[in-house]
Parts: sequence; structure tokens; C-alpha cells
Amino acid sequence: MTIPENIEQRIRKDLKDVRDYVPIEPADMLSQRVDIGIEKVIKLDGNENPYGCSNLVKKALAEFPYYNHYPDPEQRKLRKALAKYIGVSSKRILAGSGSDELIDLILRLFIEPGDKVINCPPTFGMYSFSTAICGGETVNVPRKRDFTIDTMTIKKTIDKITKVLFLASPNNPSGNVSSEAEIGELLDTGIIVVVDEAYAEFSGSSIKEFVGKYPNLIILRTFSKWAGLAGLRVGYGIFPESIVRLLMKIKQPYNVNIAAQIAVMESLKDIEYLNNTVKKIIEEREQLSKMLSQLSWLQVYPSQANFVLCKVLNGNAVDIYRKLQRKGIFVRYFDSPELQDFLRISVGKPEHTNSLIAALNEIC
Repeated sequence: MTIPENIEQRIRKDLKDVRDYVPIEPADMLSQRVDIGIEKVIKLDGNENPYGCSNLVKKALAEFPYYNHYPDPEQRKLRKALAKYIGVSSKRILAGSGSDELIDLILRLFIEPGDKVINCPPTFGMYSFSTAICGGETVNVPRKRDFTIDTMTIKKTIDKITKVLFLASPNNPSGNVSSEAEIGELLDTGIIVVVDEAYAEFSGSSIKEFVGKYPNLIILRTFSKWAGLAGLRVGYGIFPESIVRLLMKIKQPYNVNIAAQIAVMESLKDIEYLNNTVKKIIEEREQLSKMLSQLSWLQVYPSQANFVLCKVLNGNAVDIYRKLQRKGIFVRYFDSPELQDFLRISVGKPEHTNSLIAALNEIC
């Protein structure tokens, strides 16, 4: 057998030009980057829950004796608990290693090379990233200036090889919600509409009532944000039953580890704690928005998520982003044309807001 001199010759050609998804870094890495103690790092870049998970989760994970066993590949107890929380049949539920995995699985199931996926930027970068990895073509239908979706253009864009539409509601990074009327209008086109409700607990809105009415509707949720389980990577989707059966066939058998499954079930036993932290975050979101709005050089957009999007009116967003980093404050800057002058700021605790505002006043 002749071994090729350059193994890269065997790589899929379409993957060579895939644009990287830029993830956030953990606090210890950020601490090292700016040479500031980790305890002084103010991390407002990942939309993480600053209050952490339920104590029931910590206790259950510490006491569980069977980490030497594989998890249930069919996620039976987990799916039953999720079904009770959402109010649908467990046959409609499937969990994944974060909703990221479910995005990938959906595209693997529906997309053949060259098929089109509609994306509404600016939005969550994983939609276009996973489409490229799965050999599909991303068709961007930009949002309007106020970040609402352009339903008319979306409908005009749909053709015979358009398979899937991704729609984040609340949208990341803008924080606004798409209306039931808008989503219903898109569902009526017949293509697969994936509504990503990663931030639903902060908005108090959902289209889960549409489940059963539309066979082309998929809803994604996560425990990363409201439940403080980002590090354990667990999300779930609400699907037509037939789609769950097919996804069960193509997913990795043990895709949700035992610790993640335990954490979700214990979280759902402590809804009072989680609802209380969500309430704190919503209250702090309003306070953060109010204080940011008092800075004349910022335009603050209304948000129904756990972050706030701001436009830097003097056009030096990246400079402010870097200056904040040097003070140990990390916010999100997206190096993309439509977000060149924007910063996304996660909602932290009141003391984080105060430190941020003080730093912004000092910088500008």
C-alpha cells in the first residue's frame, strides 16, 4: 500500500474553507492571559449563570457511586423528567451534549450535500458552522436594523432544496423574541423550522403550545443558562415522535453522561431555587440596561435574555473590549461586519455591574 506524502490530500475539500466557530474561554485561561488572579476575573462573555447550579446537584454528584457504569443510552429517566417539566410526552424529547449536539444531529438527519439551510444573522454562530460541517449551504437572510426577522424575504428565499430554518428566540446576540405570528407564518411554508429557545426561561415566552400542531417544528432548550450547568453540557429538544426515533438511531449511544443526567433531574427537583436565580438575573438585566443607557456613547437594545447588546456609537467597540480585558472584565466582541460596533454583555451579579460601569466610565 502506498501511503500519501501529504495526508491532507484525503481531507474533504469543502472542510478546508470552513470558518472556525470562536468559543469563549474558561476563567482560568482568561486569568492567565491578563495576569490577574482568577478570583478577580469578571466573566461577562459567555451568558453563564453567575449564581451556579442547585446545591441538590452538587450533593447528588458528590454522592453518586456508579460513575464506573455507562449512562442510559435511551435517557429514559431524564426524558421523563424533562417531559414533566415541559408538559409534553417523553416520546417527543431527546437530550444531547448541549443543544450544539442536537443542532448537528438535526442537520445530519435532514441535510444532503448542497441542501440549503436558512440562517438569520446576526445570530448564534453554531447554525452556519454545523451546516458547513454537514455539507450544506447556509443562505443568510439578515435581520432588520432592529434585529427582527424578515419573514417576507425568508419566504421568498425558500426553494426546492431548502430543508431547514434556524431561528433563535430570544435571539443571541440581540435578545429579542420572534412573535408567534411570525413563527407560525414560517411553519406554514412546510420546511423544518428549528426554534432555539436557549434563553426562554428569561423571556417567559415559548411556542411549545405549537407542539403537535406543526409536524415540521423542532424546539431546542438548554440547561446551560438558567440552570447553571454550562460545564456539564446538556440540552434537549422537543421533536415529532418519528424524528426522535430516527435521532436515537444516529446519535452517539452514550451522548449525555451520567453526571449531566443526574444534574438535570436534581435541578428539576429544585425549581424554586432556579426560578429565584432567574428572577435575580432578570432584575439585574434591567438594572444593567438602565446604567448602560446613561452612557451617552452607547445604544442599548432591549433584551429578554440574560445578556444585553450595546452599540458603541463612536465606533471603537474592539478598543473598549480590549481595555476592559486589561482590567479583568471580559465581555463578548464579535468580529463580524454586522456586529463591528457592538458589544454583548452577560448579566452578572450587582457587584459585577457596578465594576463594569466604573470601568467604562474610566475608559471613556
